[in-house]
Formats: sequence, structure tokens, C-alpha cells
Amino acid sequence: MNTVSVEILKDLFYMGVNDRETNLFENMWPLPQGVSYNSYLIVDEKTALMDTVKITKVDGFIDSLKDNLNGKKLDYLVIHHMEPDHSGCIKTVRELYPDVVLVGNKKARGMISDYLDIEIGDNFLEVKDGDVLELGRRKLTFVNTPMVHWPESMVSYEPNDKILFSQDIFGGFGALNGTIFDDEMNFDFFQDEMRRYYSNIVGKYSKQAAKALEKVRNLDVKVICPVHGIVWRTNPERIIEEYVKYANQINEEGVVVVYGSMYGNTEKMADILARFLAEEGIKNVKIFDVSKTHDSYILSEIWKYKGVILGSCTYNNSVYPNMNQLLYTLKMNKINNHILGIFGSYGWSGGAVKELSEFASEGGNFEVLPTIVETKGTAKDEDIEALRQLAKEMAQALRA
Repeated sequence: MNTVSVEILKDLFYMGVNDRETNLFENMWPLPQGVSYNSYLIVDEKTALMDTVKITKVDGFIDSLKDNLNGKKLDYLVIHHMEPDHSGCIKTVRELYPDVVLVGNKKARGMISDYLDIEIGDNFLEVKDGDVLELGRRKLTFVNTPMVHWPESMVSYEPNDKILFSQDIFGGFGALNGTIFDDEMNFDFFQDEMRRYYSNIVGKYSKQAAKALEKVRNLDVKVICPVHGIVWRTNPERIIEEYVKYANQINEEGVVVVYGSMYGNTEKMADILARFLAEEGIKNVKIFDVSKTHDSYILSEIWKYKGVILGSCTYNNSVYPNMNQLLYTLKMNKINNHILGIFGSYGWSGGAVKELSEFASEGGNFEVLPTIVETKGTAKDEDIEALRQLAKEMAQALRA
């Protein structure tokens, strides 16, 4: 049942479950290191459960809830986010505690009926931005964060102990392997999976996320309790600043070279180009084959580094199909603040470079490098020199 229950502060309990069985998050994103679903319980004059977990983990979760309530009734169930990996056990909780009052905003109320097919009647407390729920010594102030990343998303803040219950904000992929808190773990171990989570799940809504983060930065936060990943009790500023970087697409010097190749000609161009980038002094160069690396990892690295160079062979007078999928992913996530280079190859008739150039004008906010390299068959001497020029332009643009 693998539910983990830990007392974060007096009468504030972490109740999380690790999911190492699900292969694809949202049936799309690989989970080689699993994922956690986090819920929290406040025991005061009134008791409040903060979200639930995925229904596949219901048994252990309910056992943990009963243990921590220790015979008390459950007064409130706060719904920060209606995605099923957090709302999955609401129905079960209501069956066990039929008098529990569901707390959420207006949009959440409609989604409860849509997703769970239950009648909530009068047992729903609708809250707006700035509303306060008194629990006793503790109280919750609600802050709406629409489209981060669903329309009903909100967070709540407990001012006495300065706790932020942040829903998906500040979350990350990866099961919690015994390390529940930030001071128990090596952040570098989780950092890539946090960025992959943000770029693929929240990235499209970065403008809204940036606004929400400004609200959060105005709060005096000592503990952050997200619904995925680590609980931040020692250095919450670190994850706040990391998310501010993600939301504003503040990236590092480096280049991600991504290619699609059938018979090796485009791959050879990618390797030549990477060598020229290294000769120009670019130390962070990463090469990905779109046929071998899942889009979610490529997007995460593009989110990290400022330079992107896309190369594709021509397939049926068009861009290589796997590259086309990546272009769709990049376009959907509204890439901003990047420098883009383009190269490709063809056999008897082109098309890939033309489509990459069209993507450059409509797929995001790019500074497009002037040299575009397209070769017929294998790269000739003049093509290699053009790749050298492309690398030089990229290095100059990165350092401008």
C-alpha cells in the first residue's frame, strides 16, 4: 500500500503515496523514477484534509487518514486542484465521512459533478480569492491561481506557521525514496525531473504561472507542501526561485542539437556541428535523436539551455515525422527566449528545411540564425563550412 505518513509540524501530517507502477503520467510522459501524490491533514479544533491521491492508492491512503485523525471526525476536504491524481479519493472520503464539507472555488464545484458524478448538495463551501477558513489555531487563506495549470487551480496559505499548500506548483516527477523533505535530499538528484515536470505539465501556462508566483513571493513562506514531490521545510526559497526561472524561461548558456535521420546523413551533420560548437567554446552541448529520446526529455533540456538547433532529413517531401511531433510539442508549450538554428538534408527533393523555417516563424519567440544549412545526400566541403558558420553564429548570439 506504500503510504508514507510523517508529522511535518505539530498536528500537520504529510500523507503521501509513491507510484512506481504507472509508466506514463497523463498517459504521455515516461515515469522511470515514478511519481508521488501528496496529501496533507491539519488536526485542530476543526480538521482539514488538503486534497487526496490517485484512486489506485486509496486503501493505504484511507488507513493513514484514519490513523492521523485518531478518532476525530473530518470537517473539511480542501480541493486545490481537480485533476484525478489529486481528487481520485474524494468519493471514498465522503462515503466514510458523509458530513465532510468540500472546500473549493466556483469552477471546482462544477468539476466535482463532471468528474466524480456525485451530488454535493449543501456540503460545499465556495471560496474566493482572499477568503479565510478558520480551523482553530490555524487558518487557511485562499489564493486563486487560474490556469496553473487548470482553470480551478488555487493554493492556500496558513499564516501562523507560514505554510503554503501549493497544489501542482513546485511539484516534480519522481517517487520520494525515503526523502520527504528538502533537507533530507540532494536537490541535484531531483532537479532534472522537476524541470521536466514543469516544462511538460505547466510550461504552456508560464505567463499565468509567473503571475501566480508573484503572488506567492509576496507571502512569508516557511514550508511549501506541493501535491507532487518534495516538501520544502528548510529552504523554500530555492524551489521558488527555480520555478520563477522556469516560468520566465530564464535559461543557461548551452545548445541542444536535435536531429531526425534515416540513413545517417543528418546525424553526421549534427555531430560535425556539435564539434564546431565545442571549438567555439560552448561547453554545454547536448545531442538528441528524436527517434530515440522522448519529447519530454528534449523539451526539458530546451527549457534549460538558450540555444536550439533542429535538423531533419526530408521524408515524403516533408519534415521527418518524429521531428514533426517535437515541433508540435515545442509549439504547444510556447517556447520563448531562445536562439534557433536550422539544418537538414534531402535525397532528390527537399521539404524538411522549408518546414523547419516555417516553424521558426510561428512556433515560438526565437532569434533565428541567418545561416541555414541544407545538403543533398551527404555533407560536402561547402556544407561543412556552412555548419562551421552556423556554430560561430550560435556562439556569438549566446554571448551577445
